[in-house]
Amino acid sequence: MAEKDEMNLQEDNPGRAWYVIHTYSGYENKVKANLERLIHTANMKDMIFNVVVPVEDEVEIKDGKKKVVPRKVFPGYVLVDMIVDEHSWYVVRNTTGVTGFVGSEKHPIPLTDAEAQRILKSSGEEAKAPESKFAVGDVVRIKSGVFENYTGTVTAIDEQQGRLKVMSDDTPLDLAFDQVEEI
Repeated sequence: MAEKDEMNLQEDNPGRAWYVIHTYSGYENKVKANLERLIHTANMKDMIFNVVVPVEDEVEIKDGKKKVVPRKVFPGYVLVDMIVDEHSWYVVRNTTGVTGFVGSEKHPIPLTDAEAQRILKSSGEEAKAPESKFAVGDVVRIKSGVFENYTGTVTAIDEQQGRLKVMSDDTPLDLAFDQVEEI
């Protein structure tokens, strides 16, 4: 079902694909936060849809205690679900911490759907539709991203995408279900 939904998204948004961007080492999460902020401030939500730093959980034993820590699958790289045009390419390319797209300088090469799904599935980011425990009007606290620890009110719910529209201090935000918690 997820593949079918992804195909519908691409029919609705011709040219939409997953691209790989190269970042300074250790800046992957900062780049993700910067891009998510730019999606809102540069009004790019119709061109840039998702930003993912592929990670997988790894068990570490430290001082005799087991600890599950996320480990970057591709250090120095971030995946971006977007439609590339001159403006969106410029916004992503000039984001702090980004050194460029994978592919030629002016013509980034998108991942195939199979490659993108394999990477996202292995890092637990695959397009699944989690059930919402939220309702319109709920007050939530943001757990991650640029607006971490801010509170806001749920204004809309997209069950299929697993996303919420949240209004925080007169700023509309588009967040994943797992980025917020009820308070």
